[in-house]
Amino acid sequence: MECGLSPIIGFRFSLHPMTNDFIKVIKGALKETDTTNVWMHTDDVSTVIRGKQVHVFNVAKAITLHAAKTGEHIALSGTFSAGCPGDSAGDVYLDKGDIIANTDITKQYVSSQFALYPMNNPSYMNIIYREVDRAKAQGVFNDSMHYASGIHGDIHEVFAFYEEAFTNARSDEHKHLVMTVSMSINSPSHGGR
Repeated sequence: MECGLSPIIGFRFSLHPMTNDFIKVIKGALKETDTTNVWMHTDDVSTVIRGKQVHVFNVAKAITLHAAKTGEHIALSGTFSAGCPGDSAGDVYLDKGDIIANTDITKQYVSSQFALYPMNNPSYMNIIYREVDRAKAQGVFNDSMHYASGIHGDIHEVFAFYEEAFTNARSDEHKHLVMTVSMSINSPSHGGR
């Protein structure tokens, strides 16, 4: 199936609060987040949000931030994806404007790792190196490691970098992109950050 650079992107993620009251943390974060600009479905393993990129990243950050504001140690693991084939559920949300629904500016330290997978792009390593260099220039780069790169800092700066990297790694010629993200928030190992 041939298609242009699809405006639909998705984020499938699992949120893992390190507390016996994990259901309250997860459901509370989902309830406190304005999701009117995205298509969303939650099952017993994960949640997927789909729609325009600006809204998917906004909702992903808001859910993560609301969970973090409980003070509990939170782990998040997810996959952003864009491109063909067959990505159409949630088309109606493409009519949404670009004004974001979630504007909480609470500061929150995040330690995270990401990996970019520019599908079918023979220059994929150049793209990955370019985005790692961008992370270094923006002051959010933390560490190089096998199969990922460490990104840390305030949640707003981290998500801004991730959205920018996701944008920069796509092209009309190479439409399909996958980006995995793992986050740790409020961990005792963060040393009081």
